[in-house]
Amino acid sequence: MDLTDIEASAWAELETAAGNPLSGFRYVNLCTVDAEARAQARMVVLRSADRTTRSLEFHTDTRSQKWLELSANPHVTVLGFCPQARLQLRLQGRVERHGPGSERADAAWQNLPSRTRMTYVGGPPGDECAFETIGKPPEPLDKAEGKARFGVLSFRARTLDWFQLRQQDNRRALFVYDETGALSSCRRVNP
Repeated sequence: MDLTDIEASAWAELETAAGNPLSGFRYVNLCTVDAEARAQARMVVLRSADRTTRSLEFHTDTRSQKWLELSANPHVTVLGFCPQARLQLRLQGRVERHGPGSERADAAWQNLPSRTRMTYVGGPPGDECAFETIGKPPEPLDKAEGKARFGVLSFRARTLDWFQLRQQDNRRALFVYDETGALSSCRRVNP
């Protein structure tokens, strides 16, 4: 495979993953930096991917630590690994936050199933929760309450580090994008 084929296949994997819960890239690590300059990584669900703009989309509770961290430093790393393909994709770039009431958040909220909307109802992420309440049906809550806490994270890649594990001869390539998402350089690198 030449470099343009590798890059195209990586973005095809991400686009597929956004619509396929069984894809190896459906859940990826979003890595931010906290106020003490410590790396923070957490799993997020890939909601959409667009190869033409080199962008990804994630949803989050605006009361979460990642939302706060991204307000101070929007530079992130997104790391995914698909065990079936033995493929790691590491993207670095910048996140733009779209908070409650924004056009982007409102449109995404409209497309969420009711059960997913319930994720944003209740106490803030990371708050203490009584262990006895885990697994019990929650008291009836207003789903509209969650909309006021729902945010969209739009990620734009500046680099893609593609790495494939093989029985022999692991392979790696680095792709760099300009501010519009156009590919500006690519090269094979040592694994």
